[in-house]
Amino acid sequence: MKKIFIFISFVIFYSKSYAQTIPSIEPIFANSSDKIKGKLEYLASPYATAGDRLYMVGYQDGTFPDLGWHVQGEMGGVWCHPIKLMDGFEAEVKVNNQKYILSKADVFENYPFGNKLIYNSLSKDFTIQRLQFVPDGKNAVYVEFLIKNLSKKALNIELEIKGISNLMPVWLGERTQMFDGKDEAVFDNKKNLWMIKDQKNPWYLVYGSAIKGSAFGNEEILKHKPNVSITKTKYSLRILANGKGILPIVIAGSSKSENEAYRNFQDVSQNILNLAKAKKSRLEKVNELSKVTLSDKEIEEGFRWIKYDTDWLIRDVEGQGRGLCAGLPDYPWWFGVDNEYTLKGLIATGRKDLVYSTIDLIHSLSEKTNGNGRIVHEVSTNGAVFNPGNINETPQFASLIWEVFCWTGDKAFLNKYFSTIEKGLDWLLKENDKDGNLLPDGFGMMEIHGMNSEMIDVAVYTQKAFADAAQMAEVLGKITLAAAFKDKAEKLKLKINSDFWVEKSNSYADFIGSKGQALHLIEDAIVRADTLNKPWAVEELRKSKVEIEKETIDKNRGFVMHHNWVVNTPMEMGIADSEKALKALNTAQKFTNPYGMFVTGIDRDETAGAAEGSFVTNRKIFTYTGAVMTLPTGVQAVAENNYGRPDEAYSLLKRMLKSFSFALPGSIYEVSPDFGMFAQAWNMYAFGEPIIKQFFGIKPLAYLKTINISPLLPGKLTNGKIENVEIGDNAISLSFIQTAGTDTFEINQKKEWKVNFSQPMGKYAKWILNGKEISPKALNGKEIVELDGLRNKLVLVK
Repeated sequence: MKKIFIFISFVIFYSKSYAQTIPSIEPIFANSSDKIKGKLEYLASPYATAGDRLYMVGYQDGTFPDLGWHVQGEMGGVWCHPIKLMDGFEAEVKVNNQKYILSKADVFENYPFGNKLIYNSLSKDFTIQRLQFVPDGKNAVYVEFLIKNLSKKALNIELEIKGISNLMPVWLGERTQMFDGKDEAVFDNKKNLWMIKDQKNPWYLVYGSAIKGSAFGNEEILKHKPNVSITKTKYSLRILANGKGILPIVIAGSSKSENEAYRNFQDVSQNILNLAKAKKSRLEKVNELSKVTLSDKEIEEGFRWIKYDTDWLIRDVEGQGRGLCAGLPDYPWWFGVDNEYTLKGLIATGRKDLVYSTIDLIHSLSEKTNGNGRIVHEVSTNGAVFNPGNINETPQFASLIWEVFCWTGDKAFLNKYFSTIEKGLDWLLKENDKDGNLLPDGFGMMEIHGMNSEMIDVAVYTQKAFADAAQMAEVLGKITLAAAFKDKAEKLKLKINSDFWVEKSNSYADFIGSKGQALHLIEDAIVRADTLNKPWAVEELRKSKVEIEKETIDKNRGFVMHHNWVVNTPMEMGIADSEKALKALNTAQKFTNPYGMFVTGIDRDETAGAAEGSFVTNRKIFTYTGAVMTLPTGVQAVAENNYGRPDEAYSLLKRMLKSFSFALPGSIYEVSPDFGMFAQAWNMYAFGEPIIKQFFGIKPLAYLKTINISPLLPGKLTNGKIENVEIGDNAISLSFIQTAGTDTFEINQKKEWKVNFSQPMGKYAKWILNGKEISPKALNGKEIVELDGLRNKLVLVK
């Protein structure tokens, strides 16, 4: 009997004397409404098939070149942290004795839950699709080769899979006694799979198929990688005219035992359809929380995919914890500050579970490493700490805890971390503020050599931390402590607006330091600008150097030098005086290009305002010099909104979205438009903060069962809504319609909490609530009305 029967998602085919009913995941992909097709010119660039326990990184053309710089050439392939399993695999097919190598896919499609690669130019007789995804909670990836016979005759198919194992430790593995050994491979004929073990460690890779295969020729070696193992397997299929056949491959692993690796292999092999459906369904539910619908479909789609992208970055490592990594492919481990930004946006999207587990992970690693409240900067997935913490990360942790508490109202959560916040703020000033002026010394976000004096971002985030800690202390009944924290916050706010402000530059200073420090840094900055061929910056810096050299009094003061993005943090945190803020925001606009804000302003040139195109061109080494990044741009959007400039904030979001799907469909690169990490966690802050908390204006105090709403709408957003915004045990939805004469808002909530709706004083001539004209109360330059019940409609007449 030689027939192919297709039953919904099952393909029955025959391999010599071997018959097997194999479920296909093609219908699950076909039924997905969210997919984005990649660009032909970016097929030779990376993507991820992502999961929380394992992920696979390769090129969109289906190949697995050596890529990445953190561990040179090793950041791609299949990773099951804290170990790597494979460099990847190669495939070729022989159809009626004609050989075809699957070395370049014609089409790459990205889905929230997986990927599809299409080979449709090999032959007029057939096409091949490669469908793949990583099931939730499994140390395994599923890869399906789906072959469609387009001819009117049967095809005899021989498909050869070449696997390149590379069982090796993660970055910093040597610090926890993880040392690479030679991979030893054995084909188990009975189980029809390869079992590969690292000679020195209990690290295992298992891969194989439900289709009977035959192993051959595994004597090949790679001279530059002597520890890897090359394994080859042949599979034979016969596909009738206009029929289909599939080869399912499961790749699984373990850093503990052979049994665990094989169990993962079996679990996935035997439950593939249910696992695929479950992952697709879960990611659809991710979007249903804080679901945004906008008249601007570009922002709507971009934000939806940022939710998916964030999910790709979950690293769940046994013995360490579960939390968001910074980015792929080179930062697949955990960072303090990256999460301190990211989680502020994420908590507003309903991902409380992920926010909590990430905070718990960063906190436990910090306590284990430092024990004094200092928050770690960078930790590999084996628990090895590379950097115990830059100065800004400790105060930013305090503000993160307060923000999350405002959204959840969980007092046990606040109690759990408050002692660490107390210790951290004490460490911050006792150990890092030698002159006692409340301005800690040390590195902040700008890791430029020598920039470790009194940095603007460290000062700003320290001020915000004391202000937030004062509110936390008050909630916990620590009134005296609250007063002390509040006093420090008020003094710091005054210092930042006086000592850091440089009037002639209409900007806050990069740092406060001595004449000697400034001259040393300015020499380095001139070399940098000259090397990058930025004549305007060289001229400005040389002029500043002359002025500094003429100074007769060597007194510490603020210096504007690099025009680093961090000079905008006083506006991001809303502590800048309004007059200064508007001047500084206008100054910052000089340091943009079509994609957003420069990390370092002196890297800008005369073409920056209009130049578009790849950042990768002619870059032989990895460097952030000259970069425009999403974090500085997101910070600037938040800053613009804080001072009533939503149109400017909207423009910055649109700039960032020029990078959306530029190289990887569905993603925004770390460095715009196509450099660095192809998936970056802090994009959630760059979009979640301005969209949910500022455009829609949702700012809860869940512990008081109060939701403050103060929409700040860009003129170009004519209508929109956000649904199922989880706040404590409540949920709220909000919609708006802007017209020439009125703005209409509808606000619904699940439980009857206090809802305060406010707008700037005098913006509207008439307020109509649920059909009745009302008079709002005036408070602090705003007009406020308290809404009643579960459903409200507010019409504001201009």
